Amino acid sequence: MILNDTIIALATAPGAGAIAVIRLSGKEAIDIADAYFQSIHGKGLLDQKSHTILLGHILEDTKILDQVLVSIFKGPHSYTGEDVIEISCHGSPYIQQQIIQLFLRNGCRMAQAGEFTLRAFMNGKLDLSQAEAVADLIASDNEASHQVAIQQMRGGFSSEIKELADELLNFASLIELELDFAEEDVEFADRKRFNDLLKRMGKVLKGLIDSFAVGNVIKNGIPVAIVGEPNVGKSTLLNVLLNEERAIVSEIAGTTRDAIEDEISIGGFGFRFIDTAGIRETKDVVEGIGIQKTFEKIAKSRVVIYLVDAHKFEEEKDRYILEIGKIKTKYPQTPLFVIANKIDRIDKSTLTQIESAIPEVLLVSAKEGIGIEVLKDRLLALVETGTLRNSDTIVTNSRHYDALVKALEAIDRVRLGMDEGISSDLLAIDIREALNFLGEITGKVTSDDLLGNIFANFCIGK
Repeated sequence: MILNDTIIALATAPGAGAIAVIRLSGKEAIDIADAYFQSIHGKGLLDQKSHTILLGHILEDTKILDQVLVSIFKGPHSYTGEDVIEISCHGSPYIQQQIIQLFLRNGCRMAQAGEFTLRAFMNGKLDLSQAEAVADLIASDNEASHQVAIQQMRGGFSSEIKELADELLNFASLIELELDFAEEDVEFADRKRFNDLLKRMGKVLKGLIDSFAVGNVIKNGIPVAIVGEPNVGKSTLLNVLLNEERAIVSEIAGTTRDAIEDEISIGGFGFRFIDTAGIRETKDVVEGIGIQKTFEKIAKSRVVIYLVDAHKFEEEKDRYILEIGKIKTKYPQTPLFVIANKIDRIDKSTLTQIESAIPEVLLVSAKEGIGIEVLKDRLLALVETGTLRNSDTIVTNSRHYDALVKALEAIDRVRLGMDEGISSDLLAIDIREALNFLGEITGKVTSDDLLGNIFANFCIGK
């Protein structure tokens, strides 16, 4: 990794806009920018204090490229910990490229994906989990994912891990010290206090691991499969949930032949609705493939919505109940919502019959928008929000989850070893392994491959 040169990139989204921000970082960032910037008051960038802004022009020889605002951030008091220049120019793609190309020809290198945040990590401005939270914050598209990313970026998760690691390291040092006095058979580490620490660590790590189930849902959205026979109103329900004509609605059975997906936010949580092909016996090869995909989508979903046609319920009652039973048997761990759609077309006696035949059925008219808010409330009730309200740490990153699982396994081995009275040198091996996995989360233990994989997923300019 080359981290001692000066990099440049567009920090705002590409394309035309009112303004664009071009960011430079490196030991020569201020010098390079100063050479091509002319303040309207004749001030040089090199003479200015950190965190100041100057108005002026970017010039190439005598040609004015644009009137800009230049912000100066001197290291180590900057995002990257290096000297940083941010040029706010007009948002023309032509102007953006003219300025970037000028600096690329004169001492700058194009930044790689996530390189500004990588430098912030390497210079101690962020630990690794905080750096990853930056990417999560940029990608957040609902209140819950935004809240979790903010908490992690502020260091909540890092602090919890660091506190545990520091306590474990203290005992590890005492265990290692015992190895130097093995012949004297002395114990520097209080075994009772150490065992109490291991129990507490195990409880904390288990809680963090368990939170990943919620965290993964928050980060990626909750997949909800909408299933049922053709023409029962699945596409109409999807459209009314999304408040747009996302799926084709037709009286012709079998219109939806492939899964249609889209996501909305309900109560701050992302729900990814999947309108699937209608389940029925068919000789149509294409429709048959769509039905097969329906079952694949059900298997991957966290929630299944099964629609029945309220208007046909009296004649199809036995078949509907049989299909509901099949889904419950095949996917016993997946919450199932049964919705009787088209209730605007039936009388009260049929409504009563449906409610008595199917416990907890939701009565809906997707066409008229009846019962939609009740459905949203029921979906939201499935999400465990207590953890969020209490501001507890939630794990959303699969890399963190994997490291926590391995750290817990090592801690469990230490506890088992203590119960069996194994020697200090063997205990020390598992303690070091636990510390190693905890260190991987915050970046205390890293490799170029690990950093490359993490920062490759960032956008360029961040």
